[in-house]
This record gives sequence, C-alpha cells and structure tokens, in this order.
Amino acid sequence: MDRRKHLSLLVVRGDGTRVVRINIPRRLPAVIFACLTVVAIVVGGLVGDWWSMRTRMREVGGLFREVDAQRATIGGFNRRMADLQKEIASWRELHARIWEPFGPDAVPKGRGTGIGGPRIGDGRMAGLSIEMGVPKWLPGPQGSGRPSGAEAPHGIAGSEEIDRLAETVLEEGESLRALERLISRARKALASLPSRWPVRGAVNSEFGSRQSPWTKSGELHSGIDIGAERGTPVHAPAAGTVTFAGTHAEYGLAVVVDHGEDLRTIYGHLSKASVAVGQQIARGTELGLTGNSGRSSGPHLHYEILVKNRPVNPRAYFWE
Repeated sequence: MDRRKHLSLLVVRGDGTRVVRINIPRRLPAVIFACLTVVAIVVGGLVGDWWSMRTRMREVGGLFREVDAQRATIGGFNRRMADLQKEIASWRELHARIWEPFGPDAVPKGRGTGIGGPRIGDGRMAGLSIEMGVPKWLPGPQGSGRPSGAEAPHGIAGSEEIDRLAETVLEEGESLRALERLISRARKALASLPSRWPVRGAVNSEFGSRQSPWTKSGELHSGIDIGAERGTPVHAPAAGTVTFAGTHAEYGLAVVVDHGEDLRTIYGHLSKASVAVGQQIARGTELGLTGNSGRSSGPHLHYEILVKNRPVNPRAYFWE
C-alpha cells in the first residue's frame, strides 16, 4: 500500500494506547467537500425557489380573493341590472295606462319610430316575400329587434346592456317630461273651470224645465238657485276676468266672469258687487253679497254657467 496516497486516522485511548487505525484516500475529503458544496448549492436553490414560490402563492391568493370579490360585485351588478330592467318595464306599463285617456296622438314618439312601407302598384315589390325567404334574425322580446332563442349571439357585453338601459332611461325621461308638460296644461285648464260652489246652501231650483213661480207656466231655468241669507259672501269658483258688474232687468244686481275657453259664469240677485269690470280675479275672490234684487222671490244666488253662450247644468262642474 502506497501510504503517500492515503491518510491515516488513528483512534487512541486517553492513556495513549492505539485502538483503531483507518486509512483514508487523500482525495476523499476533497470529494466529500465538493459533494457537500454541491448539496448546499442545490438545497439553497431549492430553498430560494420555495421561498419565491411561497411569496408568489401569497400574491396569487390575494388575486384569487380579488377575483372572488369582483365576481361577487359583478353578480350583484347583474342582479341590480335585472331589477332595474323590471322596474323600467313597469314604468312603461304605467305610462301606457297614464297616456291612454289622452289618446294615441298625445303619446310621445319613441326614438326608434319612423315611417315607411311599399308604394302601391310598385312592381318591384311583387314576389318580395318569396325572394327574401325566412329572416335570419327574428325580433326579440318586446320588439327589441334583437335575435331571439338559439339564434341570439352568445352573451351580450355588459357595456351594451348598460347602453341599452341608459337609452331606455332617457326615453322614459322624455316621456315623463312630456307628461309633466301635459299635466301642467291640464292643471291650467282645470284651474279655469268653475269646479267649486260659489256659495254654500240648499238648491231651491234646479237647472232645466220648471214651472214659473210667477206665470205658473213651463219655462227653462238656465241656472240653479242656491238658498242663502242676504249678505252671504259669493266667491269666484275659478280665475277669470269680470266682464259685467251692474244691474240687469232679470238678474238684478249681477256679476259676469269670463274664464276663457268660451266659458262664463253669472251671479245674479246680489245685494252688493265687490268687483269691477275688467278686474282680474283669482279663484276664491269675493264677487259680492247675496241678495234679493231683480226678478226674485227671496234671498238667494242665481248661479249660471254659459259654454259658447249656451247655458249648461252647473252641477256637471262641481267636485268641491
């Protein structure tokens, strides 16, 4: 054995007595050191990769949580969109019921409306239905013009849904504004109607045919006689302009008010007139006091409504 190529490892006792001798090749420590170095490098790399992977997994976990939160947000958004669509659909039904009494001409036209149609006698239209065949896309629900059933594109973008919803809201807003304008005009028209009693009291004589209290023959009573003690205030049932305030052979001291739209009211047998000709009056303005002037058998108010100079039954206008 060549001792120059080996190293000897002696194991001795405390008293110096040799027990074991081990011969080790000189290259073995270097090989072991090299192996340990390689193992340390590999382990270090693995530990570094593990640490990096752990860090990334933490980041991925945060992304997963964000994705879950976004999914929940999108789900809530979709549910909210569905609720809004149902609400807008109910608006349309409500608007249809509101507009119905005003007739089709009063309903505001939608953005998607138009005009068209073939010209009568146009030869180019002959056989058109045969040439066209069945359309590829049938109208979707509620006349949306979109594909229906299995022919519809797979999935509609959320932005497109929002655009459609915004357009619908704008149309409903226009309808509401048109309705508000119509109601404003109707409010003005209703404000000009003599809808309240000019004085409270029992009706002594109704509108229409009656026996004359003087001649006992039949006559047409052009208004109603409302019983009231002398000096009871008479109030205007609607706004208007005083066109007469003075004495009349039949009505005695009387006041006539023009409410516009060919509608006038007459207040007869007054004891006092509180307004003058040309005066603009508001609803509830005191016109005068009841009395027994003119052709009258006792204190009361003769109240008359003329539409286009023709007397009508005042009871048709009372709702207050």
